[in-house]
Amino acid sequence: MNSFVHKTLVVQLLAPGTGRCPVLAHLRYDADDPFAVTAVFAHDGRVLACWRLDREMLSAGLAGPVGVGDVRLRPAATGRWQELRLEFLGDTRPDGSRHRAVVFAWAPAVAAFLRETHLVVMPGRERVPVDELLAEILSTG
Repeated sequence: MNSFVHKTLVVQLLAPGTGRCPVLAHLRYDADDPFAVTAVFAHDGRVLACWRLDREMLSAGLAGPVGVGDVRLRPAATGRWQELRLEFLGDTRPDGSRHRAVVFAWAPAVAAFLRETHLVVMPGRERVPVDELLAEILSTG
């Protein structure tokens, strides 16, 4: 059985003044890091941003608003189109405001990706090898 899941989605980046533009979102889940989903956003072969998201938070964001820090997620509906709204806050600008990006993903595609991750590691069955990590740290002095 695979220990990872990878899915590429076309998502919509909300660009100030121009509306939405399509970008690629490469979602990756690896059983070696069972709590995280890596999201790499790219356009024209260039990486725009890379974020590590909490898998449980990503799942909860499909059902209701979550997040109060740098990442905020919530469901958004446009008619029959069900979306997940992802808001990312970045570094502080010289004027004190923060860089901000809003991305809309098709919610059923995100839910399908999460279902695939649950086949790799079921929620609640995540394990972090703390004992092995400590042994490695202590052995290297």
